Amino acid sequence: MSYAKYLDKTSYSLGDYEVIPMRETDIFLIKDWRNAQMDVLRQNKPISNSDQENYYRTIIKPGFEKENPTIMLFSFLHLDECIGYGGLTNIHWQDKRVELSFLVNPIHVANPSVYKNDFKHFIELMKEITFKELDFNRIFTETYDIREQHIGILESCGFLLEGRMKSHVCINGIFVDSLIHGILKKDYEF
Repeated sequence: MSYAKYLDKTSYSLGDYEVIPMRETDIFLIKDWRNAQMDVLRQNKPISNSDQENYYRTIIKPGFEKENPTIMLFSFLHLDECIGYGGLTNIHWQDKRVELSFLVNPIHVANPSVYKNDFKHFIELMKEITFKELDFNRIFTETYDIREQHIGILESCGFLLEGRMKSHVCINGIFVDSLIHGILKKDYEF
């Protein structure tokens, strides 16, 4: 499977890291990682195996061939092992903007230096796909203000804080802000 209608390659790499269109063989790992990190996701209940299979079959797989898909997700590999996933969501083809999505194995999240290295590589790969391959204008993110390291990495990779939605989400009974960051193609160094 690939996004051949839109991307010249089926794989993009940077050092020991690589992104490839999401593999079906990775979906249950991803499900487990999502369920373990629900507090930082737009997910309010655990995902079952059948939920995950259905999502892959009805949303991800058709997107490989779909005209102007609204989502392009990738398996994120380090030394050929899947360590996470993410990609471009809420794709708006007319306005040439995408939302960045990223999630890795919770073991990587628990080690700040590993997480930083993983996320920085992923961001650079998504910039290449978004700005060079798709020729889009903008990448944005929404991050809950409980993820200090995640936010710091975004900003160190050129994302600018564009807005704060006060008390936007309730996590474990506590209202937290949601931050919007963005980067424009003109600010990306080729």
